[in-house]
This record gives sequence, structure tokens and C-alpha cells, in this order.
Amino acid sequence: MTSAPTSSPSGAPAPLSRNRDFRWLTASSALSLLGDQFSLIAMPWLVLQTTGDTRVLGTVLALISVPRAVFILAGGAIVDRHSPLRILRATRWLNAALTGVLAMLVLSGPCPLWALYALSLAIGISTAFGIPAATSITPRVVEPSQLHAANGIGMGLRQLGMSVGPLLAGLLIAGLGGAGVQRPAHATGTGLAFALDALSFVVAAWMLGRVRIRPAAGQTPPAGAVARSIREGLAHAWHDRPLRTCFLYWGLLSVLVMGPMQIALPVLAHDRPQLGAAAFGILVGVHGAGTLAGMALAGALPRLRLVNLGTTLLAVDAVVGLLIAPLGGISAVWQGGLLMGGVGLLGGFVQVGLFTWIQQRVPTRLLGRTMALFMFIFMGLQPVAAAATGWLLQALPPGRLFMVCGATLVLAAAIAAVATPMRRMEDVRRPLP
Repeated sequence: MTSAPTSSPSGAPAPLSRNRDFRWLTASSALSLLGDQFSLIAMPWLVLQTTGDTRVLGTVLALISVPRAVFILAGGAIVDRHSPLRILRATRWLNAALTGVLAMLVLSGPCPLWALYALSLAIGISTAFGIPAATSITPRVVEPSQLHAANGIGMGLRQLGMSVGPLLAGLLIAGLGGAGVQRPAHATGTGLAFALDALSFVVAAWMLGRVRIRPAAGQTPPAGAVARSIREGLAHAWHDRPLRTCFLYWGLLSVLVMGPMQIALPVLAHDRPQLGAAAFGILVGVHGAGTLAGMALAGALPRLRLVNLGTTLLAVDAVVGLLIAPLGGISAVWQGGLLMGGVGLLGGFVQVGLFTWIQQRVPTRLLGRTMALFMFIFMGLQPVAAAATGWLLQALPPGRLFMVCGATLVLAAAIAAVATPMRRMEDVRRPLP
């Protein structure tokens, strides 16, 4: 599928507000991610309310994350061979069916554990192909000079959905779902949360049908087997020293910091009577709102840096570590909100620059595979670490885990600043061919 010209008669790129394909793509992504937040809150709450066992929660997360981690690199290679738009649309239709089945099972009665395991596995496989497709489309619908602004707008609007979604999901699961006398409120609210996610996938897939992408200049499908294409993408990332260093650094943090936090936060909210499902949703929502504010700041001040992009990233990580450490000691929602909001604000500020840095640094023909590797770190390794943490929490209190995660992030940022070239990373001003 090809798009209409995006340049004005004078030769300058048309404003993004007039780019029909960018508008449909952004709206689809924002809606899909809004729906995802309902499942993000509903899934751990369903497991904890049904079984009360963090090991079961870890197993469910593993069934989603392990196949996603295993297949995401193959998904990136396939995206580089075919249309990322068609692949993304197909995965959204599939996810609509899977989450719809899950909603019906929860609403009709206790969801069998085997069914939850099977659906989690299928969702993990589907997202392994959808993630690299979603992160490869924007450079094919906007001009290179507009990529930073497009990422800022798209990520900001999607983040808005990620801020509102957890708040609504937390309230829904807490008892505003209209439970009957025969049904626990949390079960009805959880089922409705999955149903809303399924509906968002349906509408988002329809929106993608309105998008047209242009072919990458000079791009031909990679020759040879998919395995060879994967090796080519890995070799490019490995030989690009700044890219390799960043990927290794982010991989370490995904395993030691972000993954454990993914499961520690719902467990903390579940175990403390003064918190609960609504508080969990509020904390995740406040984090999302902080991220949105950080992205808005990055869009308004794209050149705001502490020396350069790399130094800014490491300084932000060190401060975020200091905010994470006391999370385990909160006794009220407002305390966690202040900390999570600060974490989101700082993280959102650097996200736009880092995302654009990768997209502009990597040749277009390798973008699907490189973005698959990037998302493998955060969407593959991170949930695997979260799943392992479910077993670790049988012996380690969540409050102490937050302290360990915060200290680890501060230490990792300090070591990276001294011993790696990350502190010298500069913003890429023009894309590679």
C-alpha cells in the first residue's frame, strides 16, 4: 500500500496535522494502548484474587513473555520482508479474538487456569510479531525531518491513553463494574476490562485499514532464510558500538530493575489493606501521566540536554533509582503517586529522544530487525524477569525488592558513565540511508 504525497507545492513537508496516514496510525496506536492498560491491570488482579499465589502470576507472565522473547526477532525479520502494516493489522484482529474469549470466560464463571495459561501463550506469540511491526511504520508515513515531532506526538497521545486506562481499570475492578449479587465485584470488573481491551483491538484494526505507507527507498526484501536475516540484524547492532552498548545496558536494567518492579507493584498493592486494586490503577495511571508530561517537555524543548543525550540518560536513570528505592515503604496512595509521577516524568523526557536516535541511526532496510531487538529487551526480557520475581517474592518482601532495584539502577548508571561510551552519545541530526 502506498500513501499520497506528504509535501506541499513548495517542496517542504506538509504539516503533520494534514498527514491523513499519520493521523489514522496515531489514533489506532493510542486506542490500542488504551485498551491494553485494562488488561495490564486486570491480568495480575485476576490471578491474585483467584489464587493469591505470586508463583501462578509469574507463570502467566512467563507464558506471555517467553514466546514473545523467542519469536520477536523472527517477527522483526518478517516485518522487513513484508508490509509491517498488514502484519500489525493481522495481530490486532487476533488479539481481539483472544482477549474476547478471555473476557467471556471470566464473566461466565471462574476462568479455568489451563485456559488462562493457553490464552496467555497465544497472546505472547501474537505480540512478538505486532511489536516490531508497530515500531517500524512511522518512518514510512512521515518525512525524515518530521520524525522526532511525529514520535513526540504519537508517543504522547498513546501515553495519554496509558495514563487514563489504568485509572479507569482500577476503578472498574474495584467494584464499579456493576456486579450482581451472585458475582464478586472484582470478577465482573475484571471481565469487563478484558472486554474493553478486545473492543479496542477491533476498532484499532479497522483504523489501520485507512492507513497507507510508502515503500522504503531502495529497499528490497532480504534474501535468504529468516535466520540469516536475523543474524544480519544482530550483526549490525553488535558492530555499531554505541548501539551495542545501549542495548546491553538496557538489557541489564530490564532483568534487574524493570522486570522485578512489574510484579512487585501489584503485589504491594494487593498485600496492603490501605491500598488495593483502585490504588494500583492510580499508581500506574500517575506514572503514565508523568510520562506524558515528560514527553510533552521533550517535544517543547528537544535540545534540552545535560551535556548531551547520553549524559542526560544516565543522570535521569540515577535519579529514577533514588525515587524507586522508597516505593516499598509507602503507606498511602499519595506517597506512591509522587514517586511514580517523578519516575514517569523523567523517563518520558528521555524516551522520545532515544526512540528517535535509534530510528535515525539505523538504515531503513534493518529497521524492523533493530526495533525488534530493542523491543525484545523491554517486552521480552523484562516480563521474563518479572515472572522469575514471582517466585523470588515467596522469600523476599516487596518493600525490600524496591530498595534493591533502586540501588541497582543508581549503580548501573554510575558504572556506565565511567566505563562505557554512553556518556558521549549525541542526538542524530540526519537519518542514515
